[in-house]
Amino acid sequence: MPRHIAIIPDGNRRWALARGLEKHDGYKNGIIPGLEVYDICMKIGIDEVTFFGFTQDNTKRPKVQKKAFADACIKSVQEIAKRDAEILVVGNTNSDLFPKELLAYTKKTKVGQGKIKINFLINYGWYWDLTYAFDNSDKEKMVENIASADISRIDLLIRWGGRRRLSGMLPIQTVYSDIYVVDEMWPDFKPEHMYSALDFYQDQDITLGG
Repeated sequence: MPRHIAIIPDGNRRWALARGLEKHDGYKNGIIPGLEVYDICMKIGIDEVTFFGFTQDNTKRPKVQKKAFADACIKSVQEIAKRDAEILVVGNTNSDLFPKELLAYTKKTKVGQGKIKINFLINYGWYWDLTYAFDNSDKEKMVENIASADISRIDLLIRWGGRRRLSGMLPIQTVYSDIYVVDEMWPDFKPEHMYSALDFYQDQDITLGG
């Protein structure tokens, strides 16, 4: 069983367009799937889950889309905060594009019984993450001092929407991740997607290069 699972919830805009909606309408339909992932991971005993919210590159999109995905991220964190978890939000808080509603969660925050670690990457950028270490620490301890240092190595990364790329997600933590791609769009999430990914993981030879 993987200890740490990462989620790339892609395909929201394509899902919306396929239904005759505006692109930004897809994001709000991605909130419930995230809660379903939380429930499954709690049930089967996963220690840590990281959700890819939005990146600094995503903020190049039209204003209406930026507001929609930021609002969906805020709502997702607030919903998890009603459950049992240890929440951490990682992203560039020096930018006006970081949701102020989430500043309180940029330090690990225990809610309920804190049974599972839930990380959100919000206004995250891989370059920002890595250069943070050079700006704030001894260069010889770079990996220990990146902005996302409190997020552990990722065992299994699951990406919805059919794309086969990392999109800049946590370059240090994903260096040995096994990657499972779901062709369906994120708002079309089904529990079977998670269980199929876990079955896939059972067949992997986890050597970490050894």
